[in-house]
Amino acid sequence: MKNMSITELRTLLKDKKVSAKEITEYYVNQIKVASDVNAFITVNEKILTEAEMADKRISEGENLPLLGIPVAVKDNICTFGIRTTCASRILENYNPVYTATAVENLIKAGAIIIGKTNLDEFGMGSSCENSIFGATKNPHNLLYSPGGSSGGSAAAVGAGLAPFALGSDTGGSVRQPSANCGIVGMKPTYGAVSRYGLVAFASSLDQIGPMTKTVADNALVLSLMQGRDAMDMTSIGTKTDRKKITGLRFGIVKEFTEIEVSPEVKASLKKAEEALCALGMSPVEISLPHLKYALEAYYIISSAEASSNLARFDGVRYGRRSENYGNITELYKASRGEGFGTEVKRRIMLGTFVLSSGYSDKYYKNALRIKKLIEKDFEFAFEECDFIISPVTPFGPKLLGAKSDPVSTYREDIFTVPANLAGIPAMSIPWGKTEKAMPLGLQLMGRKFEEGLLYSVGEALEKGGEF
Repeated sequence: MKNMSITELRTLLKDKKVSAKEITEYYVNQIKVASDVNAFITVNEKILTEAEMADKRISEGENLPLLGIPVAVKDNICTFGIRTTCASRILENYNPVYTATAVENLIKAGAIIIGKTNLDEFGMGSSCENSIFGATKNPHNLLYSPGGSSGGSAAAVGAGLAPFALGSDTGGSVRQPSANCGIVGMKPTYGAVSRYGLVAFASSLDQIGPMTKTVADNALVLSLMQGRDAMDMTSIGTKTDRKKITGLRFGIVKEFTEIEVSPEVKASLKKAEEALCALGMSPVEISLPHLKYALEAYYIISSAEASSNLARFDGVRYGRRSENYGNITELYKASRGEGFGTEVKRRIMLGTFVLSSGYSDKYYKNALRIKKLIEKDFEFAFEECDFIISPVTPFGPKLLGAKSDPVSTYREDIFTVPANLAGIPAMSIPWGKTEKAMPLGLQLMGRKFEEGLLYSVGEALEKGGEF
């Protein structure tokens, strides 16, 4: 079962060759065997009971799309009855009183939650090392990072500890770890999936996305998750329709070609171009002229919104409360000082600065203007092409513990951040290897709500064998 897709598991269940309980027992055992990967923070204590209930429903003739299939959920997505920690000391023992809409939609489709996965604290990081529960390791080589912030979800699927998982993507946090772990990860169009129940990092950028072994699995999960939700006013009811791919034009971003990448990344992109041409598509050079401002705009906007969103964690209503205080001001300082990690504090301070009096217009509002210009750049680009290809990361997976300054680390998000600023769908598919035999990914970006086109192209490439 280790490398089986959702489709294959559904067939086994339908043919009564295996039970939901047997599937679940297998994955629970795999989690124990691969404990050194450290993909999970919490395993659902009721998972076997829920699997038995799924078997009963199957025996009674129910035929839901995910009935009896386990799902791993990133631990910044709320789940009633299972703690949601955000890998932070400040929420170490927090138990939500509700379940996120995206997860609820999957439960309605029959999925059962196997557990909550590790991440960079509050989704702030790209290595899955910024967690109070320790670093997650890449299942392809335990010396390497799985990427982040959804590193636990990517590692869980990549290691065969769950057939699929959910992550969240604010600036690449689904796509980058998916690429590093050799799986498929989709950041949907902003608004395609409800954010209700996702612990907010940067509200104008965050999206929940599926992480799977195959493109078909990814399309299935997204179709079941997405839709209008009255609890999220930014959500939009949409359907993921497939498209014909013959005759499509794929964009090569001029500004991306000027960015330094490893020889393996460069070679894998070239092979992708050749594969797409062999499928009857043609390349078009396009320009995103405001791309040079993307990273600065992203880190200003995301940090400003993080500063605002994380203000609620004050030690008063819920979460960790320090015992070392004499008055309310000291309570705030002590609780937040003890509860937040270094990277979270860094971004809160940056965000508080760019929102402060005298600096908001200079930084935050200008960053929002850049965000709009980048969105327009993509709109103009899609007049010339049907979708865009690019690397996911400049260099592939990094060694755990590799030290670099924060600015250098942030610059590694150059290929993924633009899609979040523009609100467009972007998917990573496995494509090539590094010289150390570690996975690389290819990024496909499309017009808003054209996930179906990306899935069609992704499936065609998937059959081509560069995985």
